[in-house]
Amino acid sequence: MAEPLRIALAGLGTVGAGVIRLVEANQALIARRAGRPIEIVAISARDRSRKRGVDLSPYAWEDDMVILGEKPNVDVVVELVGGADGPALACARTTIEAGKALVTANKAMIAHHGLELAAKAEAARVALKFEAAVAGGIPVIKGLREGAAANAIERVYGILNGTCNYILSTMEDSGRDFADVLAEAQAKGYAEADPAFDIEGTDAAHKLAILASIAFGSNVDFGSVDTAGITRLRAADIAQADALGYVIRLIGMADTEVHNGSNTLFQRVKPHLVPFDHPLAHVDGATNAVVAEGNFSGRLLFQGAGAGEGPTASAVVADLIDIARSTMGGGEVGAPFSVPVAELEAMAPADTGHRLSRSYIRFMVADRPGVLAEITAALRDAGVSIESLIQKGRAGVDGAVMVAMVTHEGPESAVSKALELLDGSDSLTEPPLVMNLLGD
Repeated sequence: MAEPLRIALAGLGTVGAGVIRLVEANQALIARRAGRPIEIVAISARDRSRKRGVDLSPYAWEDDMVILGEKPNVDVVVELVGGADGPALACARTTIEAGKALVTANKAMIAHHGLELAAKAEAARVALKFEAAVAGGIPVIKGLREGAAANAIERVYGILNGTCNYILSTMEDSGRDFADVLAEAQAKGYAEADPAFDIEGTDAAHKLAILASIAFGSNVDFGSVDTAGITRLRAADIAQADALGYVIRLIGMADTEVHNGSNTLFQRVKPHLVPFDHPLAHVDGATNAVVAEGNFSGRLLFQGAGAGEGPTASAVVADLIDIARSTMGGGEVGAPFSVPVAELEAMAPADTGHRLSRSYIRFMVADRPGVLAEITAALRDAGVSIESLIQKGRAGVDGAVMVAMVTHEGPESAVSKALELLDGSDSLTEPPLVMNLLGD
């Protein structure tokens, strides 16, 4: 059999330990499928003394992970440290500049520095792979880059954060409020001690920016992702959605449109009302799902575990197998973002005001006469047509009342105009919450 592909592993947390377990458990199978053995030769992590449940004695330890890319007996570095900058980015740059392949699960680093790293990898003719950075064990990047390569992708969207999906589906099943379910998710390990990255939508935005680049051949543009999380959702919103025939899910969505002869890129992460009969409505717990719509393939659905030791380690090792196959035969490593960096299009952010959608708008208002008339007058003056309206009783110790409504389809700018007209009104006890209804 051919010479082994020699791996250095930076980061020995849950996923790093999982990669070691997977390589050891499936060693013979991996070698047959890769055409050569895959062998871990060096490791690095922040804390050498920490117990990780795996035997690390067979592997050379390096205190400085950046050195891994410079070791002569290493072919590929696997970066699992995390963080957009710092040691992870230094390790990635050093590895590629030394002519070594890089595999990473670091969605923040790819979202912020992916174009730089891809350009370096293309110049050095080495592989840069990051399947595990988006949706854990689901092969959505490979599916878009290879399986759907013949298609013009018209839209890509989905549930990209397992923590948020666990919280929302648990609220749905139990009727409990956000804070209570978040505490439970933290106790069970589904949410971090500091969950802001997840619940405020940043994690999903990183993943969406990567998917959009691969789907549309655009530059990675994390900065233009319109991002809102799930922290303002109430159990009452979940109940109202259910009564209307919907569930609420945090959806990342991207597409392109032409404006003044140039392509523009729409990217948004925001809670949506998803109809019961849509495939994403049935994605529960910490599961992820991505839908891609190709002009010839039609709707493609990728669904599975979006995080965790096993699924993420599986994606990492699948990338290693790809590298083992391509380098053994001297084959082409391929462009990290499907097309060369020089051919990626710099698309301006799309203007969303003219986009047509139906909206769910929730107001918390003072319990006094004339408030409802004030709200409906603002909507009328902005050109927003109301399809249905629900008013609930007192919602809290402050005596605020919940008023929720669903609009007919119309331009998003009209809803924005209505909220501008109501801005500063002492009838509102908190800013309104707006969610779009997911269409076909």
